[in-house]
Amino acid sequence: MTYKKNRFFERANNNLKKTIIILLLLSLVVLNAYSTETKNYDEFALCLSENDAVIYGTEWCSHCQAQKKMFGKSFQHVTFIDCDLDIDACIREEVYGYPTWKIKGQEYKGAQPLERLASITGCELK
Repeated sequence: MTYKKNRFFERANNNLKKTIIILLLLSLVVLNAYSTETKNYDEFALCLSENDAVIYGTEWCSHCQAQKKMFGKSFQHVTFIDCDLDIDACIREEVYGYPTWKIKGQEYKGAQPLERLASITGCELK
């Protein structure tokens, strides 16, 4: 009987640990999403555009959506070329994967951390 009791408590303890870990991870994801969306990156986004940083992508691209989410509402100030709407611009720039950043004559494929964009352009990330 004692063995069965110990196994019961051992399983319950393992389930509790798993539940706590899952809850902690979910809370980190929620906090990260909230903190990113509440920040104002208007000046940073404007600086990127002033430094001729251009992002090429599409509305259906999940990586493009992730990049947009990093900027929150400030993405409206980023120079974004939608390759579904302006395919000629994307062909001319030889952009075939999304998102693609073109900055100072260099190409950067994939969603870029804001810190990296700041480093490349010299724009201050506040």
